[in-house]
Amino acid sequence: MSSLRADLGMLRDRRFTLLVSARTISMLGASFAPVALAFGVLALPGATATTLSAVLTAEALPMVAFILVGGVIADRLPRQRVMMAGEGLNAAAYACLAVMLLTGWTPLPALLAASAAGGVASAVLFPALTGIIPDVVPADRLQTANALLGLGANVARFAGFILSGAAVVLLGGGWALAMSGAMFAVASALIASLRLTPAERAAAGTHSMLADLRAGWREFISRQWLWVVVAQFSVLILAMQAAHGVLGPLVAKEHLGGAPAWSAVLAGEAVGMIIGVAVTLRLRPRRPILVATLLTVPSALPYLLLGIGAPLWTVVGGAVVTGVCFDIFGVLWQTTMQREIPPESLSRVSSYDALGSLMFGPIGLLLAGPAAIAFGPRPALICCAAIVVTVSLAALLSPGVRRLRAPEPSAAATSLADA
Repeated sequence: MSSLRADLGMLRDRRFTLLVSARTISMLGASFAPVALAFGVLALPGATATTLSAVLTAEALPMVAFILVGGVIADRLPRQRVMMAGEGLNAAAYACLAVMLLTGWTPLPALLAASAAGGVASAVLFPALTGIIPDVVPADRLQTANALLGLGANVARFAGFILSGAAVVLLGGGWALAMSGAMFAVASALIASLRLTPAERAAAGTHSMLADLRAGWREFISRQWLWVVVAQFSVLILAMQAAHGVLGPLVAKEHLGGAPAWSAVLAGEAVGMIIGVAVTLRLRPRRPILVATLLTVPSALPYLLLGIGAPLWTVVGGAVVTGVCFDIFGVLWQTTMQREIPPESLSRVSSYDALGSLMFGPIGLLLAGPAAIAFGPRPALICCAAIVVTVSLAALLSPGVRRLRAPEPSAAATSLADA
């Protein structure tokens, strides 16, 4: 109990509390946005699934295309200002989308441009967020900081799943998007209040952007544990995108009662992620990447259960397990990167991490439909589960994954935890 009080005592630090608040509010805005955008676009006169697909693709492609640039920017400039700009751009993008939906002036090029701005904002935000955490908290509190940030984000994500649907029904997609934009604006204002000292900010770059990218790549590729797990996730996310985006909803529609069943599965995963935070506040494995990689194996459970026709309650239980495992993985992964990567390269390395992990996800979405037609959604889900397990076990063959050790806790950290 005393250790828990010490962990929660981090929230007495003004700057960390501001960062947690900003991240939580931003995540709430981000969880509102997909539901509001989907139903808002589909409600437009003449809109079809193809229209929505175009708008979503316009957001996804710039995020992938600019993620490396975002890493360079976040290593060159003060990360606080980069995050302010990213949150502000998100606020502007969703405000524009809201105005278009509310006024009825919705030419497709304008919708695509506003969505693309949101994708660029995400590409800027993610590397800066990874890099700013060591600027705000001491090194021996990084895992606790990542866990508390995750707690806020997971609670916001869970609340967003519930509140966004109600907002769309009661107010309409346009007003729900306006609420998203307002939340991003509040997050930007909170980040502006951090007031990091100049010594804590990244120094401005003196090389070309290409040279900075090459230096970041050298840092990335020089660590076997890092590139092996990113390679694992490039395939794992491909399978999970297919299962989560297409195959799971298909099985829920055909066999489990439709959208309410799939919502229950997603809610179970969100609950598991909240539980995972409590575990990561206490878990201090000596080999964090080994433990994190092992925990990706059970994440296949809900896909396997859906594939074999298990009852809904077992699938929801499997989703809870997946949420717990992925939250623990995320905290251990972020903390290890922040400990092992030099601060001046951290945002660039995290951008390579994001690019490598996510770049095959759209392929999974593209393959899921034909696979469901050719083999059926349930056999395709079993295949997805097998892919997740296989690539996770393959990553464990890497000596770097198995052997990387966390530093011994300092005496100061031990006494703080026991206070």
